[in-house]
Amino acid sequence: MSFLVSDALAEAPAVAQQGDPLLGLLFPIGLVVLLYFLMIRPQIKRQKEHKKMVDALAKGDEVVTMGGIAGRIVDLGESFAEVEVADGVQLKVRRQAVESVLPKGSLKEL
Repeated sequence: MSFLVSDALAEAPAVAQQGDPLLGLLFPIGLVVLLYFLMIRPQIKRQKEHKKMVDALAKGDEVVTMGGIAGRIVDLGESFAEVEVADGVQLKVRRQAVESVLPKGSLKEL
């Protein structure tokens, strides 16, 4: 039955060439650099801008929270702000929960 199966001939093992070890690290290092510039650096920039905006909050600013609540700041504390969302309705929110400051006059109903 040897005519159905071809005989395997032994060959000399291929010699693995030794490359430059730094060349092998080039790809992972390139991925880390790409990750930094595309993901980490822009996130740090957004965090700095948000902190600057939260530190600059003042009474009378019209804001939108991360939950989508829009209102006018009536009182500011160290960590919290009271936001008036309707006549006589005030909510206490964390200052960090303020997502953006609206231009003056955006909320005409209050």
